[in-house]
Amino acid sequence: MNEPRPPGPGALPAYLDAGLLSPVRVGTPVEHAVGDGAWLQAMLDAEAALVRAQARCGMVPAEAAELITKAARAEDLDLRDLALAARETANPVVGLVKAFSAMVGEQSASAAEYVHRGSTSQDIFDTGAMLVAARALRLIHADLCTVTEALTGLAREHRRTVMAGRTLGLHAVPTTFGLKAAGWRQLAGDAAERLRHLADTGLPVSLGGAAGTLAGYLSHAGDRADADGMWELTAVYAEETGLTAPPLPWHALRTPVADLAAALAYTVGALGKIAADVLVLTRTEVGEVSEPSVAGRGASSAMPHKRNPVLSTLIRSAAAQVPALASVLMQCLSTEDERSAGMWHAEWQPLRECLRLTGGAAHAAAELVSGLSVHPERMRGNTEATGGQLVSERVSAVLTPALGRAAAKQVLSDASSVAAADGRPLADVLAELPQVQGRFTRAELAALLDPAAYTGVAAELVDRALV
Repeated sequence: MNEPRPPGPGALPAYLDAGLLSPVRVGTPVEHAVGDGAWLQAMLDAEAALVRAQARCGMVPAEAAELITKAARAEDLDLRDLALAARETANPVVGLVKAFSAMVGEQSASAAEYVHRGSTSQDIFDTGAMLVAARALRLIHADLCTVTEALTGLAREHRRTVMAGRTLGLHAVPTTFGLKAAGWRQLAGDAAERLRHLADTGLPVSLGGAAGTLAGYLSHAGDRADADGMWELTAVYAEETGLTAPPLPWHALRTPVADLAAALAYTVGALGKIAADVLVLTRTEVGEVSEPSVAGRGASSAMPHKRNPVLSTLIRSAAAQVPALASVLMQCLSTEDERSAGMWHAEWQPLRECLRLTGGAAHAAAELVSGLSVHPERMRGNTEATGGQLVSERVSAVLTPALGRAAAKQVLSDASSVAAADGRPLADVLAELPQVQGRFTRAELAALLDPAAYTGVAAELVDRALV
């Protein structure tokens, strides 16, 4: 059995998650926004905002709040030591409070007394989680806006670019690429709106104390030790963080996390639809679109001729993972008592993964659609691949008044089978049928079977979507 080799010069610590197995989010803005360092800073921001809120409410000296805020710098703490300490307490806040208090105490022993005053671990962690989510959502939303803007241009440019509509993997009837792009735009726009609404209204501070009664805060409130003082503290804390004020403490009411799960799963699913379509349309034998060309991207380790659709592949990988991770967050709604043993803890990593996978997918999608190459000539060529059968529905409808619906459908079905078997244009086969002869000329049949003449109101649907 081979033993692990020692790390070479310059090797990263074995515990560091550098993203080797998650390329969809590597190097994207969201990666930095939800990493361990960002999470640590968010918890420090939650601690600092809390003491500032207490100071504004007359519960803490203003000088202490100012000093604590200045000291709340993640880079001054040992992230690995805090992670190891978290294993002994089942959450990262206990060790953080101890280390942060000591750091503040080096500057002012009296100020250190006000760190985490009246608070509990879940208040700080959940508020920090909402801060991380808010920062990540802003990045994702920005990328989604880029996606919708680019798709607006594609939809408008190709509103009449005819292509084969495909159902169950086969040619169905003609459509336009503009309508397809407008559909993608609708999905991305819906996702952007969901995230915007969530960021504006659905990310609350957590303020409840040990069991959600705010008793700890009340005991340190001095002259403000009443319900009104607690309502004010919650509202001011929300102002200090930029989050919202919840109607109740939500230690065991996990709606904010469930809402995040649902919105992120929808977002990555919407982007996954775009990626799935691009993966189909970029196939060698289809060739209707191609991803942006970047030197070296998409190279195969074995096949020099290949340029793989990397961006769509990355998006698709995220779309396969996030819904499963979101289901874990949904399960955590069924929490027991006033704080869960295990269910709350189970949220942390899936939530972070949902944020960074969705953020990575959105960043890839912005690049994908902004640089997508569309090949109308291949689209038109593919519509002619079945010799007019793509438009058989139209001829059936035209023949129905004369033959009846069932008979007209049967004529087209039989003619399509003959055309496919013999490799002949459908117009030629129809022109030979007694049911058709005398009703249409060969040229008229060819015109009826022109895919560009049977796209319904696709162009008008695009116009309507872009209003």
